[in-house]
Amino acid sequence: MGFDEPDIDPAEFLEDVEMRVGTVVSVDDFPEARKDVYKLEVDFGDRRLQSAAGLTDHYDHDDLLGVQVVAVVNLGTVNIAGFESQCLVTGVDSSGRSPADGEGVVHLTTEREVPDGTRVY
Repeated sequence: MGFDEPDIDPAEFLEDVEMRVGTVVSVDDFPEARKDVYKLEVDFGDRRLQSAAGLTDHYDHDDLLGVQVVAVVNLGTVNIAGFESQCLVTGVDSSGRSPADGEGVVHLTTEREVPDGTRVY
């Protein structure tokens, strides 16, 4: 039972989409991008991947550094203004909350720390 999209086969989803937990090890501004995003480097234990992440509304550099995030790691590479984004850090749109909370993307994370590279099911 989907919300807006048709139902999919759960086994197919788990075979096709690989999500992993990783720790943000660097955060840089990205003024060349059309949208307001950060350049992130995320450590997944056995490898590090880069991501262009739209987390600038709620997070300063120090808020993200050392934090675990959930990312899709098998989408391939997307070139954004000369930067190779190798994974998609997941988040939710915070619009519709109280006006004091502001708008923007809130990253998804784990309830407690887990080893980097842990697969999300």
